[in-house]
Amino acid sequence: MRSLLCAGVLCASALLTATAMAAEPLLLIHGGAGVAPGDLDAAGEARARAALQRALLAGHAQLLAGKSAVDAVTAAVTVLEDDPSFNAGRGAVFTHDGRNELDASIMDGRSGQAGAVAGLQTVKNPITLARAVMEKSPHVMMVGQGAEAFAAEQGIEQVDPAWFRTEHRWQQLQRALAEEAQQQAHADLETARYFGTVGAVARDRQGSLAAATSTGGMTNKRYGRVGDSPIIGAGTWADGRCAISGTGWGEFYIRTVAAHSICARMTYLGESPAQAGQAVINDQIPALGGDGGAIILSADGAAAAPFNTPGMYRGWIGADGVPHVAVFAGEQLPLPGQ
Repeated sequence: MRSLLCAGVLCASALLTATAMAAEPLLLIHGGAGVAPGDLDAAGEARARAALQRALLAGHAQLLAGKSAVDAVTAAVTVLEDDPSFNAGRGAVFTHDGRNELDASIMDGRSGQAGAVAGLQTVKNPITLARAVMEKSPHVMMVGQGAEAFAAEQGIEQVDPAWFRTEHRWQQLQRALAEEAQQQAHADLETARYFGTVGAVARDRQGSLAAATSTGGMTNKRYGRVGDSPIIGAGTWADGRCAISGTGWGEFYIRTVAAHSICARMTYLGESPAQAGQAVINDQIPALGGDGGAIILSADGAAAAPFNTPGMYRGWIGADGVPHVAVFAGEQLPLPGQ
């Protein structure tokens, strides 16, 4: 009887392994919530959509080659960091003092390891440094000059801070400063906020999940402000059941532990990605005064991309290698499992 039981266990284990190996690779990305139709001219919109497609294809190439979900999200986010259409890496927004300060994080759902960086000013691709923190250090988060010293030790590319500057983002800061001055004179005016983030979640052929997020933060941010993007559980989360990357008003994502809360609802309440995303992104965060969006992927391949702003750069790609992208609210973007 014991030998039969052991054989049954071995058979079940083999079946689970075969199922995991047969998992369909999936990748979702976002380029930030908050974009509105009037923010982009036709050329700018075309550039952003093309960049989303390039990011999807870069991540998909990793999955197609049998690489890990961590490799896929790193590749996708690197493409978005290098494109000035998005508030991450080159094209990051400016602080109140006229600097670019960059944050990023990554989490491996298979191992539970994570890495994060904040307050960078010279690292070309913050997501690569976040991954190095995860894989090459005993720490989870490094910030500022210490993080950049670690980047130098690891041979990670660093650039002059001027690399990150774009005229578009500089003018956003000038408008924010002018509106702030108006606000001080007229208490009924609200200063405009320009935010955004890039991120990716993926499932590889082994069925493992990963998530990554990178950002330039919020225009006109002060005094070393750090948002949710580099905070594991707030802007980024991945485990064996779900992977999430958020984008939006970071203070509210931190207060709600948004990324982990979504996964917890899926794990303990049995909610789908769409249900959990609705509860946290479209109900809980707005009730507190915040806004934004997220991309969500479950281990069984179901996905959601909730947001409550006029638009969110978003896209996905599956085993067939065909990228699907959308920008504004109202655009049809059927997701896996929906």
